[in-house]
Amino acid sequence: MISTKGRYALRIMTELAENGGGNYMPLKDLAENQKISKKYLELIVRDLVSGGLLEGISGKGGGYRLVKDPSECTLGEILELTEGTLAPVACLKKGAPGCPNISFCRTIPMWKEYDEMIRGFFFSRTLKDLMKKEN
Repeated sequence: MISTKGRYALRIMTELAENGGGNYMPLKDLAENQKISKKYLELIVRDLVSGGLLEGISGKGGGYRLVKDPSECTLGEILELTEGTLAPVACLKKGAPGCPNISFCRTIPMWKEYDEMIRGFFFSRTLKDLMKKEN
């Protein structure tokens, strides 16, 4: 299940993309617009900055902006930065040690297929897909 942290990250990133992407937007404005506490938003933004999706500057005219073009920023990378792995079971996590049960596990094919569906869904969609379409 995707937590509020992941959902809010998608909303924040979409708003930044819709507001020019390259323009800095103050954290207080993002918090107000999205109806998210500024304190919680600080935690989310910290992950997005450390993951290389946002950059921020302090002071007058400061705030946060996208590092990448919205068409190059997948929803999967945003969610993995804020949620951690999207793998449905521990043995499919990136870098997981080999599972001792893999040779006889009847459920692993199902988990692999489910993992491919999740990854295929979120990593094939970008911020651009979430942006308002101009008529």
